[in-house]
Amino acid sequence: MTVPVSPASDDDLPRFLADLGLPGLVDAHVHFLPESVMRKVWAYFDQGSTHYGMPWPIHYRLPEEERVAVLAKLGVIAYAPLVYPHKPGMGRWLTEWVTEFAARTPAAVPTATLYPEPDVADYLGTAVEGGARAVKVHVQVGGFDPRDPLLRPAWGLLAEAGVPAVVHCGHGPIPGSYTGLDIFAEVLAAHPRLPIVLAHAGMPDFGAALDLVARYERVYLDTTMVGTAFSQSMAPLPPDWPARLAGIADRVVLGTDFPNIPYAYVEQIRAITDWAAADERLGAGFLRAVLHDTPAALLRLRPA
Repeated sequence: MTVPVSPASDDDLPRFLADLGLPGLVDAHVHFLPESVMRKVWAYFDQGSTHYGMPWPIHYRLPEEERVAVLAKLGVIAYAPLVYPHKPGMGRWLTEWVTEFAARTPAAVPTATLYPEPDVADYLGTAVEGGARAVKVHVQVGGFDPRDPLLRPAWGLLAEAGVPAVVHCGHGPIPGSYTGLDIFAEVLAAHPRLPIVLAHAGMPDFGAALDLVARYERVYLDTTMVGTAFSQSMAPLPPDWPARLAGIADRVVLGTDFPNIPYAYVEQIRAITDWAAADERLGAGFLRAVLHDTPAALLRLRPA
């Protein structure tokens, strides 16, 4: 099957999915947070020119119920709502909040988060036992060392349970105190069976991210913001990106950062479609895998 005509707009996404023969999109990287926290996140992005040297207008600045409805209209049939703490004491609260959010939101799968603190294995273990299917780890915002001894039980727990951690450990959009794929590589060396999704494909260190995928069989990349015009201006992909994906086509999952993106959702889907069309080894099969099949298996929506 040839690659369908790329979607022209958000409203064109249902047509595009029908052309691919997919029931919908499975997004492994969206954000829902308590209202007070989301307001602070949006206020930070409102200062994008200060933080990043360019404006970052939130495209889907809407009340929670409306954001849930927008995802449904886009054709997103399942998604991982990701939360993340920036200081001690928030990990348990956010995990409990997102557990409740998933329980009342049919398309949302249960998730959790973590922070290096004495009770991390306790609240993370409770979440995993309760059905959490992904864990958000934001090394940049959290400002913590992922090699912290307090996290060793948590990494071991996730490796044993096979629950993937969506980890923002790359230097993009700006470096943090403990960002860098070389640092997180030490975590993987200590826990080689740990299922990891490298958020933003490790942006801007795309080559290092691909190396980790090659080295560890449970490491994936997500597409969050990768290849969009906005990100290309900050962290351009290598020219041979589609060819480099050909060997790992089943290790890439859809991620978008909805709602905190400075452009329409369709732009991410268009970028992925461009990759698929650029290399005959990818094509429509790659699109079906990235947009639905691989994230569905990773989030245990169907058997792996």
